[in-house]
Formats: sequence, C-alpha cells, structure tokens
Amino acid sequence: MPTADAHRPVTLDRREGPFGEVVLRERGDDFEIIANGCFLMDTADGRSERLLIDAALAALPPGRPDPALLIGGLGVGFSLVRAAEERRWGRIVVVEREQAIVDWHLEGPLGRISAAALADPRTGILRTDLVDHLRTATERYDALCLDIDNGPDWTVTEDNGSLYSPAGLAACHARLTPGGVLAVWSAQPSATFGEALRNAGFHAVRTEEVAVARGVPDVVHLAVRAR
Repeated sequence: MPTADAHRPVTLDRREGPFGEVVLRERGDDFEIIANGCFLMDTADGRSERLLIDAALAALPPGRPDPALLIGGLGVGFSLVRAAEERRWGRIVVVEREQAIVDWHLEGPLGRISAAALADPRTGILRTDLVDHLRTATERYDALCLDIDNGPDWTVTEDNGSLYSPAGLAACHARLTPGGVLAVWSAQPSATFGEALRNAGFHAVRTEEVAVARGVPDVVHLAVRAR
C-alpha cells in the first residue's frame, strides 16, 4: 500500500529565468510544471491537451493538404506528441520561451514522453515568446493551438494577457491561412472570450469540454478565420 510520502512532490529542477521561476516536480509516477508558484500542468491526464490538437484538425476545411501547425507552449509534451502521431500534419512548429522546459524534454525526464515527437522531421522548436512571434512573424499556419496559460482569464504572467487582447487576437488572425483554426486551451470556461474572438473577426466560435474529477471542466475554445 503506497505511503503518504509517495504522493509528496519532489523538486527535480528549479530555474529562474526572464519570465520568473519555473519548477519541474515529480509526484509519484507523474511530473508537474509550476510557473511563478502557479500550477501549470502535469502528466496525470492529458485528454484536454490532446483534444486541443484533434479539435483543431477536425475544424479545418476537408482535403487541405499538409496543414502547418503552430503549438504555443511545449508544456509536458502531450499536444506535440498527439500532433506527431497524426500523419496529416505537414509541419509542426512548437514555440516555447522557457529554456528550462525545452531542456527537460531534450535532456531531462520529460524526454520519455516527447523524444519520438521531437525527432520527427516535421517538428521544429522556436525558443521565443509566443506573443512576440505572432506579432512579428511573416509565415502563416493552418492551425494555432495555444496552451501557455491556465486560460484567458488566468494567465501565468501579466504580459501573457496581451495574447487575449484585441491586438493579440488580431495577430493570431493574421498568422492564420484563410479557413485556418485557432484553438485555445483553458482550465475553466471564459464567459467573455468567445465574444472577443467574434470581435476579432473569427467565426464558427465554439467550445469543447473535458470533464475533470473535481471542479469545472477543461475547455478548448475554437474559432475559424474566414476564407
């Protein structure tokens, strides 16, 4: 029978970076990422992170060849792994600003989750801030799957809030091809985010939910750029 100690988190690494502190912890068989003292994600489930990718692909116009995907936030790797498992994606770009998280995948224990996906020739990692990339990049993608916060109403750092502002959503719109899909992960529903998406020029705005053991469901917000 497991002891209480088996469920106590063990800190594996702690880094102080330009955006604050990030911590990798192990709790039993699972890993957790903590950012600035805020629980960000763990490896206990992953259904909603996989839904983020599946729902975006399903919302794309049928027959689109080799769609390009941008994943905002590497996290524990579940979204990347799901994308790499799907042969229909033509290019997979992961934007991650925290060097520590990249290291935990390339050289650390999270590699046991993501190694094959990272080795996929379609996959590339950009070590930069997602908001900056969306505003300054020139390339466009068929899908943006964004998971850098606990949601539009619960950001990890204050500057992340600009992603969900009119200017941030305009940048997302500009980075999408006609008919492209924006998918945003959230740990709770946002009453106002759907309206913000419509005001930014998106249509077919909706949500998909994943029930959790306790509390409100995880949510994927979906929106489509007009063709």
